[in-house]
Amino acid sequence: MGSTFLWQRRRAVTIIRAMLDRFEPAGRGAADPPAVPVMAQHAEAFEILAGDAGSGLVFLCDHATAIVPPDYGDLGLPAAEFRRHIAFDIGAEAVTRGLAARFGAPAVLSRFSRLVIDPNRGTDDPTLLMRLSDGAVVPGNARADAEERTRRIARFWTPYDEAIGRTVRAALGSGRVPSIVSIHSFTPVWKGVPRPWHAGILWDADPRLARPLVDALGADGTMAVGDNEPYDGALAGDVLYRHATRRGLPNALIELRQDLVAEADGVAAWVARIAAALAAIRFAPDLAERRWFGSRSGPVTPRDD
Repeated sequence: MGSTFLWQRRRAVTIIRAMLDRFEPAGRGAADPPAVPVMAQHAEAFEILAGDAGSGLVFLCDHATAIVPPDYGDLGLPAAEFRRHIAFDIGAEAVTRGLAARFGAPAVLSRFSRLVIDPNRGTDDPTLLMRLSDGAVVPGNARADAEERTRRIARFWTPYDEAIGRTVRAALGSGRVPSIVSIHSFTPVWKGVPRPWHAGILWDADPRLARPLVDALGADGTMAVGDNEPYDGALAGDVLYRHATRRGLPNALIELRQDLVAEADGVAAWVARIAAALAAIRFAPDLAERRWFGSRSGPVTPRDD
């Protein structure tokens, strides 16, 4: 597994270095509140990228890496499986870092593979620990009992979740309501069927950020942008449900087709495209307040922290 992770890290660093010089941090207006920094943090389960809490944005990357802690070995899988989408969202980490740098905004990234535990699921979700993923049996999960599930929640899921919570509360404390933007990627083909979208915007019941993003990204007619495609954004217990829907915060999950963000040029192009769309709308008046829209997945218990 060591060579697999070294390959992944070197590749991510190469992509990020190749693109960061292309962007300048988005400026703040004279009437904006003073910058409130979110400090960088790095732990086993998460990484927080430093940024201005008052930027109006918080970026998330739930499936940033294919890392499996040494005490879990390779979960019984060959190394090649950790270069596939079943282990992490290809390109998502580099896009997230690029967007955070572009806006000087904070970001939270996971530091464990979704095969260890999926942080974008509720703790009662049966797919929290995947025993079978896109045809691959995961022996290290097939043997996981309730005690092991609880152990992984405490060691990985909860620290990542709490890191997001701290970052969102810091953003709210700046005096500006943040929009929460989660970056994911999807396979070009699923079960033998090509997917026609270049990107998709997933959302639940709050349209304030998602609808303008769909329109902006598809405006020039060259990009097929899915509206709640290739998945539906209404998922009770997922990260945006926990941290945006329940808090009444504008939010969107951006899905990018993996072949379009697998290399530095593609990452840079999509960072520029998404940044242009967000820059045009991030300070829109209807994004400046907390509004509870509920969820299409069922009743929601609001939170005001």
